[in-house]
Amino acid sequence: MTKEQSPTTPETVGPRPRRLTYAAVLTALEGVGLAVGGVWVLVLGLTGDPDDRQQAVTLGVTLVALALLPLLAARGLFALRSWSRGPSIITQILALPVAYSLLQADSIAIPAGIAIAAIAIATLVFLVNPATTEALGIRGPGNAPDQK
Repeated sequence: MTKEQSPTTPETVGPRPRRLTYAAVLTALEGVGLAVGGVWVLVLGLTGDPDDRQQAVTLGVTLVALALLPLLAARGLFALRSWSRGPSIITQILALPVAYSLLQADSIAIPAGIAIAAIAIATLVFLVNPATTEALGIRGPGNAPDQK
């Protein structure tokens, strides 16, 4: 692998910007939230009296599996890996419709919708920040190195 393909070699890695650290922490928080929610649904599906036990177990397992994406992305952001920004951005984009649907409910879910929306928007802002993209070695359009 050449230096152009792997811009985060030990010689080129600088200090991690705080915004990148914040994005990694918020992405990890979302992953932990998904994992905890998945385990909670799974336990309730197995020990409680759900309407459809199979559906509850499937939802719990799915949430735990979905938690892997933001957790792996957060680990990559902490390690300054350029590939990790994409999965983290995807996680934030997927969180926005969830937040919107929670905000439409007339229940206790509204504060959860506000929290999810705030975390997703803040993380998106941190991820597209120029200092973050530079630290991850991501070049913008038209800034690719000349290839001979």
